[in-house]
This record gives sequence, C-alpha cells and structure tokens, in this order.
Amino acid sequence: MALQCPVGLDAERLREEVGKVYAQVAEEPNGDFHFHRGPAYAAEKLGYDPEELAELPDEATAAFAGVGNPLDAGTIAEGETVLDIGSGAGMDLLLAAQRVGLQGKAIGVDMTDAMLDRARRAAASMGATQVELRKGDLMELPADDNSVDVVISNGVLNLSPDKTVSFAEIARILKPGGRLLLADIVMGKELSEVARSDIDLWAG
Repeated sequence: MALQCPVGLDAERLREEVGKVYAQVAEEPNGDFHFHRGPAYAAEKLGYDPEELAELPDEATAAFAGVGNPLDAGTIAEGETVLDIGSGAGMDLLLAAQRVGLQGKAIGVDMTDAMLDRARRAAASMGATQVELRKGDLMELPADDNSVDVVISNGVLNLSPDKTVSFAEIARILKPGGRLLLADIVMGKELSEVARSDIDLWAG
C-alpha cells in the first residue's frame, strides 16, 4: 500500500479540493454527495448507538460523513485527553467528550472553517466545556508533544498526501502508552499511478 502521493500530485491543490468538499457538506449536509452522511447511516451501517446519537444536536450529526466507528476500537476513560483528527461537525468528538467527562479534554482538529463552526455550536448547545476546537490538519497537528492520551480519526488518514508524516505526528502528540482509535478505508491492492494522481478521486 502506498504511503505517499505520486511525486507529480499537487498536494496543496488536493488540500484545497478536500476542504471545498467538506465545507459543502457542512453548509448543506443533505446535498448531493457520493458518500453517506447523517445519524441514521451511522447507526444502521456503522454500529453507533442510536440512543447516544439522539442525545447529540443535529449540528453535530447531520453532517457526519465517517466510514466506521473508531470509538468501538478501544476504550476512552474519564479524565483523559482525546484529540480527534478531522473532527468535522463533531459527532465523534462529542461522544468522546461524554466519555472523558468535564475533568477531561476533547480536542477537535479540522481544516474546514464551516465544520469547525458547526462543531463549536454543537458543543456550546450541550454545555460541553471540555471541548476545544482547533484549526489544522493531519500533516501538522496543533498539539504539544506527549500531550494526548487517545487520538481518534474517522475516514481522514486516507486523505493524507504523506501518511508517514501523519503517523509521525500522531506518535509525536501521544503520551507514552497512548492509543490510536482508527476507522478508515484501506485498499487490498495498490491503485494505479493514474488513479492515485486523480485529485477528483481523492477529494470525493
């Protein structure tokens, strides 16, 4: 499996196109996209607890576009610090915040202003003062070394133009013994150079 984009791929243009797509999702979650979205999809296809989702505001759940349920990959304890890479509208982030409680911290990192705005409104409506939203991306995470107990990510690492850098960033911010709870898309065989160079395919 390739860990880096083809040499000729314009990584900055890829970043811009991905940002455009997810800004559109944030602004119009019921729009015409090729990927699934929303709480019904999360519960029926990905195994989220519908009762937990019902407790979250629509601001967080309507624009959810994950590919799995990273919270099922391990435990998150009360009082821990969690960082969600590509936190989007905040559904996974708010579920993690409930697990860490008011004595913990749940940090969401996203590159899209519209998604950050949705997540901030959702957190405020729940009184989730342990939630903090930061602008950034998976190539340079806005967090200190050895500062996070758990990193979660849902369908985002596959969009990284250099996964070696992204995994190094995750290792940098995790405390010794920290955990990565990951849900993502993995190909069983390497894609052709033509497919890997197609920004439209990357951005969805």
